[in-house]
Amino acid sequence: VGDHVLYRWTESGEELELLYGKPLEDRKEGEQVPLNAIYACEFTADDGGLIFMTALFEDTLGPACLRFDAPSEIQLVAVSGVLHEGEGEMEYLEHLQGQRYLVGYNIDGATWSYEAVFDEPAMELRLDRVLTGQDELRDGVVQAHHYEKEADGYALSFSSATLPAQIYTIDGAERDKMQLHTSERILGIPQDWFSTGEDAAYDSHDGLRISARLYLPSSALAYEPPYPLVYYIHGGPQSQEKPDFTWFSMPLIQYLTLQGFAVFVPNVRGSTGYGLKYTKQVDRDWGGLDRLDHVHAMTVALPADKRVDVSRAGVVGRSYGGYMTLMLAGQHPELWRAAVDMFGPYDLFTFMDRLPETWKPYFRIAVGDPEKDKDFLIERSPKTYLHQLASPMLVIQGANDPRVVERESHDLVEELRGQGKQMDYLMFENEGHDVLKFENRVRCYNAIAEFFHQHLVVEG
Repeated sequence: VGDHVLYRWTESGEELELLYGKPLEDRKEGEQVPLNAIYACEFTADDGGLIFMTALFEDTLGPACLRFDAPSEIQLVAVSGVLHEGEGEMEYLEHLQGQRYLVGYNIDGATWSYEAVFDEPAMELRLDRVLTGQDELRDGVVQAHHYEKEADGYALSFSSATLPAQIYTIDGAERDKMQLHTSERILGIPQDWFSTGEDAAYDSHDGLRISARLYLPSSALAYEPPYPLVYYIHGGPQSQEKPDFTWFSMPLIQYLTLQGFAVFVPNVRGSTGYGLKYTKQVDRDWGGLDRLDHVHAMTVALPADKRVDVSRAGVVGRSYGGYMTLMLAGQHPELWRAAVDMFGPYDLFTFMDRLPETWKPYFRIAVGDPEKDKDFLIERSPKTYLHQLASPMLVIQGANDPRVVERESHDLVEELRGQGKQMDYLMFENEGHDVLKFENRVRCYNAIAEFFHQHLVVEG
């Protein structure tokens, strides 16, 4: 999402007609153009215009209409019939038939989807049927969907925190006929042993609402509160942690709850899914206000929940989450008994120097320029603070990582070992910027769980 320009092919099909926006070639050097985040464009029923999603009127995205006879006048489309609560943003808008559209929302990581009618004279999109977000299809994520026009029905895949992706069909005049076509399960583990998670949103140090989920060990297990805490930080930073078993983190989260840990998963500022402004707050502020969101959770929000034991806490993160893990372990060592860094940047200068050449311009904008912003990047590098590390650390890395190269993690481990820190290093020879192969994931999950058990449970 960002700055978009709309064109339309002329009737000859040989030329493009500019409808809206300012092309790059027409901008002056350094000119700033307001972000509009225009996408998901669909023709209106009479083909006289477009209905699309945009951030022009709502930072969290919403529908708008452009008529071809007056393309410079984009009109707000009001939305009625919303049933969901929480915070998030509109995620997709697709034409079905006639004036009917499919509308999807990402609400605190979970998918709500509706059928809607577009009343163009009134400039209103009326949501009149819920497809997902309630009953069996609640608290989860629609992975993919397809509308079959002739059959007037849907096929979709849906996953949640406790189940892998399942395939459903939805049809009927009132969309009240739903059928499950698969029976994916986690073999060998009773379903009631898994943690569904709960809303754990909190107000941060400056009053900003931070969306989060807390996964506690199932009541079907023998563990008693207060539970040792694992604090999980997603990558990106412009990404989002969702109740989605198909993603890397959810099986790990469930594995940890099965062993008696509470797992806290925040989507701090910079995450996607909560509007354009929220996402952009991390630009040129890595390790700033985002870090303070985590500190506030650990010092104010979580201590108020007597089911978790913040005195036995460990932090883990991957990629940018690994960077944040290193920053928190170095700047706030008193908060942690253990830390797990998965391919996180250690020194922002070496990290950016080792990036692929085509990536460097973006990181100079989003993180900082190594030449012009030297003092700032020193301040925001974990290397500056990790001499204060007070807990054992496990570092996980792929040998073929093109983003955070193996040398970055190697330097981290060697330098801190040289300072007398307790460092474990797990390096996968056949992985890149992730842990994808099944046998490696098994080893990775076990290593993380055993590390936290050793330092949060046994020593506790």
